Amino acid sequence: MRIDIFWMIIGMGIVTYLPRMLPFVLFKGKELPPFIQGVLRNVPYATLGALIFPAILLIKEDDIWYGVLGAGAAFLASYLGANVIVVVIGSIAVLTLYSYLM
Repeated sequence: MRIDIFWMIIGMGIVTYLPRMLPFVLFKGKELPPFIQGVLRNVPYATLGALIFPAILLIKEDDIWYGVLGAGAAFLASYLGANVIVVVIGSIAVLTLYSYLM
């Protein structure tokens, strides 16, 4: 392996590790205010929503209903308390049926 690639890998490892390690070191023994804790608890859900929502609308360029029906089926199944696998399979089944009908 070339030495420049080796140092690049080491540098990328340090740059990736520092932002993950610093909060543990800086906030050790301290408790964040409840508002900040609430915000941080909701970040994964907000990020997931921001990633999924555009994909729902743009999954099929000429047919917006394709994504909307699939998301609707998934939301309904999850609202009714279905397992994750059932939600995914149900959404796929609805989209398969819609594809055959259209």
